[in-house]
Amino acid sequence: MRPHVEIIDEKDHIWHMAELVHGTGTARQRNLSYDEEDGSCSARVEFLTKWTRPGGVHHAQTEWYVMEGEVTIGNDRLVGGDYWMAPAGVVVPPVSVAAGTVVLLFREYGDWGFDLTDRPWPHVRPDQELVVQRTSQMPWIPVEIGSPMRFDLGGTPVEGLFIKMLFRDPKTGFYTRLIKAKPGWREHPLAHHPCFEEAYCIEGGFEYNYGSMWPGTYFFRPPLIRHGDFTAAMEQGCTWILRSDADLVDWYTEDARVEMHGTPLNYGADFPGSIGPRLFEPVRSRSIGRMADPAYQ
Repeated sequence: MRPHVEIIDEKDHIWHMAELVHGTGTARQRNLSYDEEDGSCSARVEFLTKWTRPGGVHHAQTEWYVMEGEVTIGNDRLVGGDYWMAPAGVVVPPVSVAAGTVVLLFREYGDWGFDLTDRPWPHVRPDQELVVQRTSQMPWIPVEIGSPMRFDLGGTPVEGLFIKMLFRDPKTGFYTRLIKAKPGWREHPLAHHPCFEEAYCIEGGFEYNYGSMWPGTYFFRPPLIRHGDFTAAMEQGCTWILRSDADLVDWYTEDARVEMHGTPLNYGADFPGSIGPRLFEPVRSRSIGRMADPAYQ
């Protein structure tokens, strides 16, 4: 199982060579979270040159969300805000990526293995297939209409949230979606879930019991981690990509708080040098595992 990660900024992680085998070109990745047992991973990948790969099958369920740039998969051209997903063993057509493209890569239930082939694995479920979504062109759907997952304590759908469903497995409930909260949206009680939950902030931000999120921040929660008292940014609201390995059931805890209170002493509005989401630059390791090539610094 992946460890609990809450909260990290992607910029505080070092670059590694991208785990993209059988491809031609150069890419690097920052790991947001990593399962050392089975190789599952969430990462930000940057393509430093044009990158191409023939068709084949992944060893893991694999998802790409295009942050910027251009990805061509088979006959489909995807741009920023678009998405594709392939279950393990399902044939993925040839992929071509323009230099400078950035994607969020999610790999589940397996490692980075990729076999060049034009045949699916024999044990792939008949209903599993490649999913390609031009998400950038999809409308935002109010969550009370488009999602079976978010309800308040009385069973009423939560208002003020909007979604773009990217993928949902009808058998397991595993899903990936974009979710947007209107400015000032708030969910007050603490909540936890019987499934994992992870998110990467794309726009705006919010405050909650673990701190603040802004673009480029990320969390991964195993099941049963309590969190909450969310308040979306008053001007921008918040947009993030959210994943879970089952339908997201909210188990609420009322009359409970996990809060930190205090008075800033040397940061904030009165200290211009500290303004901005990243208040410090962490010390990074120079261990043998770090790549010597300046492109990966």
